[in-house]
Amino acid sequence: MILFAAPEFERMGATLRESAPHLIPGGFHAGRFQNCELYIGLDTAPAGEECVILGSISPPDERLLTMLLLAHTLRKEGARRVTGVFPYLAYSRQDKNKSGESLAAAWTGSMAFAAGFDRVLTVDVHSPEDERLFEVPLLSISPAALFGAAIGEYGLAGATIVAPDEGAIPRCEAIRAAAGLPSAPIPWLEKRRGEAGIEHMRFIGEVGNQALLVDDILDTGATLVSACRKIFQAGVEDIQIMVTHGLFTGNDWEQLWLYGVSRIFRTDTAPAPIEAVGDKRIVTLSAVPLLAEALMP
Repeated sequence: MILFAAPEFERMGATLRESAPHLIPGGFHAGRFQNCELYIGLDTAPAGEECVILGSISPPDERLLTMLLLAHTLRKEGARRVTGVFPYLAYSRQDKNKSGESLAAAWTGSMAFAAGFDRVLTVDVHSPEDERLFEVPLLSISPAALFGAAIGEYGLAGATIVAPDEGAIPRCEAIRAAAGLPSAPIPWLEKRRGEAGIEHMRFIGEVGNQALLVDDILDTGATLVSACRKIFQAGVEDIQIMVTHGLFTGNDWEQLWLYGVSRIFRTDTAPAPIEAVGDKRIVTLSAVPLLAEALMP
């Protein structure tokens, strides 16, 4: 099995090969002609081989196009099977079929099929709807084991696990089970979407002095800021956040520190700005063990 790792994931690719020795390093290069057209060149012959593309589609447009063209090139050159490993799946939040609006999750799946992918692996896809919309098999890997281990390592067993909305409850339950904590109702926040964005209204359930807020994506942070503001106003003294995909877009997410947040856990599924990676209050957990297990023959 040949692993083609995009430049931004070269370090993860090397670590992944250590965990899964059956993965053989493969090379490719991407560039642009003077007219800005993208091209791919292969440094490793893929004929007859099972190939894995480890890449990022964040930021989405250019990175996605590169991964699609690489898959197409591998199939053109005779690859037997092509698996896409995209730890963070961009466009996954565009999964609702609204009249007059694009359905980008389905479009991404259609493009993956057209490019020649046989399957796509990702970590903690936004919703089960994405798996139904994708035109190729889409395997979503749960990060619960990583966060469950962190709960033990950082002494958070006494914290109340909180969901920012009702839809996030299953994600919270999986982490609670992975941490070996006793079963109990997951408190969650009722929210509504207005002209100014997401607004959290009230708690459903009870929370103690320490809260552990769990979500899949921290993009601009607006939703989590709203949730933390409501939790902070309820008198919670310490809030810690576990988020799978930490994008840290813009600066608004920094308001989290104003509402009792003392630590943010993220995985390395997507590149993050240096101001986030370099902040000691932000703990990065490696997704490599999850990917290595999923890629085992």
